[in-house]
Amino acid sequence: MPHFDDFYAAKLRGGLGQADADAILDLRGAHAAQALASLDALIESSRFGASKSVAILLDPPPEGGGETLFQPVGRSLLEARRKGFVSRLNPLPAHDGLGFYAQFAGQSRDGDGA
Repeated sequence: MPHFDDFYAAKLRGGLGQADADAILDLRGAHAAQALASLDALIESSRFGASKSVAILLDPPPEGGGETLFQPVGRSLLEARRKGFVSRLNPLPAHDGLGFYAQFAGQSRDGDGA
């Protein structure tokens, strides 16, 4: 078996997760409207501060299947990415549970949104 540097071994094990994030937004147990309002507030506030990374935690699907917040939260984050508010977005690695890792672009040094 080949030897990998820690950086490349981490890439093979999965993406960035909770341990890599500056903050955690825990939406587990939240109703859809409440969760999306919290996410919208995070996206809006991130436009005016420094760049930061956030792990966004979601509930797993209920026993027997059903809807989760993964798609609506993912759509909101993708829209924020299209607008330039999110610079990096990926699902959390399996060991962190269901959710996303998002790097918010923040405000650039010249005062413009990044």
